[in-house]
This record gives sequence, structure tokens and C-alpha cells, in this order.
Amino acid sequence: MNTTIRKSKLAHMKSFDNLFIELTSDCCNQKCTHCYIDFPQFKKGENFIDIETVENSLKDIGSMSLKCIYLTGAEPMTHHDFNSILRLCLKYSNVCICTNGSFINEKKARFLKKVEDESKNEIIFRISFDHYDEIKNDDSRYRGAYRHGSFAIKHLVKYNFTPIISVTNYYNEDERTICEKFLEKFFDYGIDKSHIIINPFHDNTVREDEFSVESWGRLECEYGRMLTSKGVYSCPFLANDYRGRCGSNLKDFSKIVPLETEYCQTCCKSLHEMFGINFSNFR
Repeated sequence: MNTTIRKSKLAHMKSFDNLFIELTSDCCNQKCTHCYIDFPQFKKGENFIDIETVENSLKDIGSMSLKCIYLTGAEPMTHHDFNSILRLCLKYSNVCICTNGSFINEKKARFLKKVEDESKNEIIFRISFDHYDEIKNDDSRYRGAYRHGSFAIKHLVKYNFTPIISVTNYYNEDERTICEKFLEKFFDYGIDKSHIIINPFHDNTVREDEFSVESWGRLECEYGRMLTSKGVYSCPFLANDYRGRCGSNLKDFSKIVPLETEYCQTCCKSLHEMFGINFSNFR
């Protein structure tokens, strides 16, 4: 009989730089094959967060100096009050929209630029990719994903946005090669190395007893929290997962997180935050 007790490492919150807001837990216009979100198999998901919840939560942390608010999902732009929530968040901080880009055409990009001009803060875009080759990218995501992302970048650049290319290294290839190939693809759009973020792929098949956490670089849970319709969680990976629950609201939440899940292992493999942005790297 194995009586070994595994003691989890603890991550302590160092500063509240990033607030992630899950606009919807399972509503997306696409179904990427490797998404970490467990989408309903037959029923179309919705589960949108109320704008009142967002407003009250922002008031709770109004005195804190956030660096950025991230609008996430599933696909955040499916939210019926997306534009209103975006304007609300811009009153408090810069806002990063984490999206597959499929909702962004020239008309939408022009509108978003108008919204940004109304605020003193900035709108940032993280457009998701898995590979620089269109066929390989669409094989791991969905048909048309590469073109959706590329067209979104094209229209955003036209209105003076500089989007971030967020790459999940699904095929476990050399990061330098991935970066160089994306730079070649989007050189004419003014994308430079600082606007390409490469993250390790989270393997859902790894069992919890097959890993251990010993050391890490910068973890999401050390610099931010995730707000959902069900409460506050340590990071986007663990949104609505009881293992990542930190509290019911942003007035009172835990600042210590045990690193005990398979998602924690994925984050520890990365030398940077997987969802947050290190703005000091920008040119």
C-alpha cells in the first residue's frame, strides 16, 4: 500500500496586474479540436456573465491599479452586451480582447477604433493561431480559422491597431522557427517579434499523478484573477473548476493558490504568463 502524501506547491499573489473576465463559459462560434474548455456535446452553450456583475466587480477593485483587463471566453465577442462591457472596462484600464478573430471585419475594426478613441485607455487584440501553415493550423482548430485570424489582423492594422499573434504550439515545433515564419507572413502588417506570443500546448490526456511541480517562471495566478458568472478563480485554465476557486467576489478572495492540477504543470513549463501580457517586452 502506497502511503506517500504529495504536498502541493503554493503560488502567492504578488500583485493584482491582470483581471480576466469570462464573458461566456461555453458559447463559441467555433469548436477547436484541442480547446481546454469542455463544451456541451449537443446543447448550444450560452452562460453569459451579466453586465451588472462586471460593473460591480470593477467598482470593488476600482482603487487598484490594474495594468490590463482581459475579455475572454470561449469566444468573448459572442456576448450580446460585448460593446457595453468593453466601454465599461475601458474606464478602468487597458483592455485586451482574446479572440479567434472571426467577428472582426473592416466595419467592426472601424467601430472598435472609434470606441478606443472615446477612452484614454487602449484596446489590445490577441488573435489565436496554432501554426503558420494554413492547412496545419486549420487541422488543429477549424476550417477557415487561419483566414479568419489573418483577415482580422489585416483590418485591425488598417485602423492603427497592432494585434498580438497568440500561438499555441500544438505541434511542439521549434519556437524560433514558428516566430520567424509568422514574421514572414505578417511582415507587411508591421508585426514584429514582440507581438508574437508562443505558449505550450496543454495536453488533456496527462493524468494528475504523472507530473510534479517544482519550479516556475511567471504564473498567471501570481499576477491576476479570473472573474466568471460563478465567482473568482485563480486563472482562465481553472475558470469554473472547483480546484481553482478563490472566492465569490473581488472584495474578498484567496491570494494563495495550490499548484495541484494538470493545468498548473502546463503553466509551469512556460517561462512567461500564458494569458497575460508582459508589456515591458513591447517595442
